[in-house]
Amino acid sequence: MDRMKRPLDTRILELVRTRALEQGGVLTGADVADAVRASGLVVGSGSASEVIRLLQEELTGLGPLQVHADSVAVTDVLVDEAGWVWTDGADGLTRQPDQLSPEDVIRLATRLFTSCGQRLDEAAPYGDVVVDHYRIHAVLPPIAAAPLLSIRVRRTTSARLDELVGDHDGWSAVLRALVTSRANFLISGGTGSGKTTLLSALLAEVGPAERLVICEDARELAPAHPHVIGMQTRPGNVEGAGSVGLSELVAESLRMRPDRLIVGECRGAEVRDFLAAMNTGHDGAGGTIHASGAEAVPARLLAMGALAGMSPESTAVQAASAIDYIVHLRAGAPRGPAQLAALDLDDTAGQARLRIRPLAVDEDGTLANVPGAEAALDALLGASAATPARRTPA
Repeated sequence: MDRMKRPLDTRILELVRTRALEQGGVLTGADVADAVRASGLVVGSGSASEVIRLLQEELTGLGPLQVHADSVAVTDVLVDEAGWVWTDGADGLTRQPDQLSPEDVIRLATRLFTSCGQRLDEAAPYGDVVVDHYRIHAVLPPIAAAPLLSIRVRRTTSARLDELVGDHDGWSAVLRALVTSRANFLISGGTGSGKTTLLSALLAEVGPAERLVICEDARELAPAHPHVIGMQTRPGNVEGAGSVGLSELVAESLRMRPDRLIVGECRGAEVRDFLAAMNTGHDGAGGTIHASGAEAVPARLLAMGALAGMSPESTAVQAASAIDYIVHLRAGAPRGPAQLAALDLDDTAGQARLRIRPLAVDEDGTLANVPGAEAALDALLGASAATPARRTPA
């Protein structure tokens, strides 16, 4: 349906908006129905429910995009420059028949940002907010040619590991071993490859007696675990004051007695604190990192280390000591692990460098050993079986 042509009487809309302001922005379906009746406008019995539905879309939730976000298969809802709505998920990026006008997009984005106490206008033409379980990014002109919306859907129920990788493909046992052996690991992949989804599933495998402390730019991780402490960054105000970054969150998390320290996504100077934490006894740590392949992870780590003022050699030594394994996810459908690798230090040339050592690859959805890496995989599985259970708090 073309959303630019929706028949919605502006008199009804203004009356409902006024009532919403009077009630602090909270409207129920009954409130909307009362406002339609109070408007005195005659609507047929067949169209009354449609008017109420359109009003609810206009004033609550994600508006006309809510129907797409409610689909269990959708992970992202996007609006492009032409106003077309796209969804991403199990079937990949798909254009929907819905199209919004620029005014529709600006009105929706402004309402969502205002509900979180943030500005979105010509003076602040872009930003991120979290509304319920949606992470919303918006860009307005003149930064973009037309208003843009990108919405990441965070499911309130997390997929289990066996649902993501299968129970009899070899990957399930190896990924569980990463958790139970308390190895430090990073999940790498491109945008939309399922890094956060897999990390959440792995954290659900952590024993219930352990305390998970999670640091993120925006709350996305929702592991099915009884003891999760989540913190997210905060942007500065218009003057740039009051911001709290990932580096500060990681530093604070070390004072919170974490059994597992998790960084939702390593992308900048916070890598220094994260690596330092893993090198000072905080084993079992994990996180995600954007990379086109496992072989690209060393370069990404060096680039982030440079942002933190670390030399390439210092970053290499710290990373090789801190990070045990890299799990890389394939970019296209079907989603899932593409490679398991170890992160080693190569100093044969007289200068410390990071090196990726492949251990396993994916062959048609099943784990296959890399020749010569069988002993390393056996050691990982053996370490998992030999690791004692964590103590249960009194």
